[in-house]
Amino acid sequence: MTKKLFISLGMLMCVLAAGAQQTKEELQKRQQELQKEIADLNSTFDEIKKNKKQSLSQLAVVQRKIRAREELVSTLSKDLRLIDDNIYLTTLEMNRMKRELDTLKQNYAQSLVFAYKNRSNYDYLNFIFSATSFNDALKRMNYLKSYRQYRETQVENIVKTQQVLQQKSTYLSSSKVEKNSALKEQGKQLTVLEDDKKEKDKVVQDLKDRESDVASEIKNKQRMQKKISDNIVTIIRREAAEARRKAAEREKAERDRLAKEEAARKQRLADQQRQEAAAAKAAAAQNNTAAAKPAAPPPQSAASTPASSAPSNANVADVNGVKHSDRTYSPFESTTEGLTQSLNFESNRGRLPWPVDAGYVSIPYGQYEVPNSKLKGNSEGIEISLPVGATVKSVADGEVSSVFDLGGGEQAVLVMHGKYFTTYSHLGSVNVNSGQKVKAGTVIGKAGASDDGDGMVGFMITNEKGSFLNPVSWLKHR
Repeated sequence: MTKKLFISLGMLMCVLAAGAQQTKEELQKRQQELQKEIADLNSTFDEIKKNKKQSLSQLAVVQRKIRAREELVSTLSKDLRLIDDNIYLTTLEMNRMKRELDTLKQNYAQSLVFAYKNRSNYDYLNFIFSATSFNDALKRMNYLKSYRQYRETQVENIVKTQQVLQQKSTYLSSSKVEKNSALKEQGKQLTVLEDDKKEKDKVVQDLKDRESDVASEIKNKQRMQKKISDNIVTIIRREAAEARRKAAEREKAERDRLAKEEAARKQRLADQQRQEAAAAKAAAAQNNTAAAKPAAPPPQSAASTPASSAPSNANVADVNGVKHSDRTYSPFESTTEGLTQSLNFESNRGRLPWPVDAGYVSIPYGQYEVPNSKLKGNSEGIEISLPVGATVKSVADGEVSSVFDLGGGEQAVLVMHGKYFTTYSHLGSVNVNSGQKVKAGTVIGKAGASDDGDGMVGFMITNEKGSFLNPVSWLKHR
């Protein structure tokens, strides 16, 4: 019974340890990711700091650093709680095993004392030969064998328990060392977090001191964004009109094709009827004896089917096999390619790749404001701070609808993905042309510089109605 209990408790501890280990590995992986992100942020911030005047980009990077550092401190706290739990459970298990070891040693000692005191009574040969029958002798032999195995099992349990205790003791010592290391790391991160908060306060104060400049910067952003938005809406309307025109042409071509087929069918039917009439007339002239008899009507053939049974054009709307019964009609989806691109774009919502490999959102989608000031702005997309000249890529398969100039050496690219559009603005250079087919990951261009000299890229998502969507809800989590 003791052995079964020991095995059951051991298995339970192994399961708990495995679950804890998995959680610990996840925490450590997240810590490594956060430390890498913080290192990248520091690098970006150092690059931005080369510009002497503070900017919204600097504030955004510092705020992101603080959030990442706070999450890192939180994961370290979880790691510490996990270590404390492991230390507590290990200590309880060691105490339980020590008590069990004491019990095993005591039982083994008692069995030895009992065997020693009764060694004359339990002499192996005397005990067997004093049996009253052969079956009794076999029973006594099995009893002695079981007793010997029991004593051997006692020794094995004692040895195994001592070994497990030693392992637990080693694990406990390493856990305490790990806890001390985690505490030091947490203290270090808390200190750096305070420095980051001071840096943020400094940036905020500097921005407040040059509030008029920042207000002018926000107004410039708003004007530029309106220019981009107006261009996007105009281009979408133009593309929609072109899509409707092409759809109408395809429908007209389909109707003309069906009309030609119907005319050809009617012509074939008329020719066949004339041929049948001529054949009947020739047969009547050759048969003089039956000349007075009325000619039998020509037999009906499959070709003489009334014109009303001709195929209808009920499927004209399903151009190129594209069905619209389950979707609101959009002229951008009147072709197989357009519908496929729309469906692919929708199915990847929340999983679309970011248009840049590095960088951080400095201007979010929607309303935003500068801390400790009355300055506010509104963005119909996101602005990403990153090094000048960084590569910008398409987030999905599509076709370049337009490449337009923003002035000041900056350009924007609008890519059509069925009935969805993505816009990449503030590009210093462009690698694609209007009408070009692109794939997800195709290089669109290079990031340009903002008015502050910081690298940045604007990214927007629009539907066929010209409504601007939140890009963050479409892009995968970073």
